[in-house]
Amino acid sequence: MRILVAEDDAVLAEGVMQTLRHSGYAVDWVKNGAEADSALAANQFDLLILDLGLPKKSGLDVLRRLRASDSRLPVLILTALDGVGDRVRGLDAGADDYLAKPFDLTELEARVRALVRRGMAGSPTLLQHGALKYDQVGRIASLNGHPLELSAREISLLEVFLQRAGRLVSKDQLVSHLCEWGEEVSPNAIEVYVHRLRKKLEPGGVRIVTVRGIGYSLEKPVSPESVS
Repeated sequence: MRILVAEDDAVLAEGVMQTLRHSGYAVDWVKNGAEADSALAANQFDLLILDLGLPKKSGLDVLRRLRASDSRLPVLILTALDGVGDRVRGLDAGADDYLAKPFDLTELEARVRALVRRGMAGSPTLLQHGALKYDQVGRIASLNGHPLELSAREISLLEVFLQRAGRLVSKDQLVSHLCEWGEEVSPNAIEVYVHRLRKKLEPGGVRIVTVRGIGYSLEKPVSPESVS
């Protein structure tokens, strides 16, 4: 799950990013409206957290352009402007929810979960793969009924493997998924993350196999019928 934060206050943006990354989200940050437009055009996101008072191009203009392109990306507005008129303009422009500064980060997390859940309406929120279960909204994984302690990177990898279970996932695809806007993740780092994730999944019979020189594949679970 990938979130774009468009906020010119570096201190606030850092707090938001740390909170969301701790919850397992991949988070990208841009500091003005022009960068927000570029990021939205070049990347696929699951949620946009948008400050209305961005420099170079206002958050409202970014939002209007986004909705004019028929994008249904969920948008949460952050702003220091707490007047009713500003809230109305933001919601009328296509925002899905609104938070006025200052706000509590736990409330932000709750609103993010709600928007993610709303954006996934009609799609299964709980993925199961043999003994492995993964809650896409809560971003919680369990193996044989026991919670798994996974890092944000490991959760992001797990999402890719579950969505493409039984199919080949190349290293380039994993790099692209894990790379946050403006940051780099090397193929060697991918090998380390996959190794760590594999060690946590294999005790439950969930296997990530290596296709040498190409990538990885999450093996389809073995059915009881095929074992007997």
